[in-house]
Amino acid sequence: MSFPDFFEQIPGLTLRDPLADVLGAAVDGVIEYRYADAVKLAGHSCPTVAGAWLMASRALAALYPDDLPERGNIRVELRAPQDVGTSGVVGAVLGLITGAAGEGGFKGLGVRHVRRDLLRFGVGPDANLDANLDANLNADVRVTRLDTGAAVLLDYHPEAVPPSPEIAPLMARVVGGVADDQERAQFARLWQDRVRRILLQHAADPTLVVVRAA
Repeated sequence: MSFPDFFEQIPGLTLRDPLADVLGAAVDGVIEYRYADAVKLAGHSCPTVAGAWLMASRALAALYPDDLPERGNIRVELRAPQDVGTSGVVGAVLGLITGAAGEGGFKGLGVRHVRRDLLRFGVGPDANLDANLDANLNADVRVTRLDTGAAVLLDYHPEAVPPSPEIAPLMARVVGGVADDQERAQFARLWQDRVRRILLQHAADPTLVVVRAA
């Protein structure tokens, strides 16, 4: 399997998963995720997948400044419903990294290591949430530590890293099935170049991923 070379330049995310430790899946439960893992999950690399990766990275850095993040002890809430826009893709990538899962997720060993219902979509004024949760989510995503209750709000603005002006006409030809081999190759190169710029040149750009305390 071959990925663009720049994937290897993207810093990985290391977490400790207590469930992986208990079940012997990883030594001390320590697991490292790479951007390629998110790409394998989504089946593609795009500004949405890149943005979800960056939101996870920024959230974990903010919530765990001195310790390894604890996978499975994190709740992820998205303002948009799962079937709207790219919300489902974003949630899938965030769930991969944090361990948060929807209603079909792992139900736990006894009362411990529960992952189910830690990934929630459509968190707005009409959401049916637990009484102790704020239903008025005024950000794209909220990530919360379950042990301390500390939380951050995140907004992703991919327009901060605009695509090449050549992308739109090339995309129209590719999607329309009329692009030749050279045009398809150029489109793919420019597409991944924008992903590269998002993840490497603008990873710390505060206008790209806005992080606030909840």
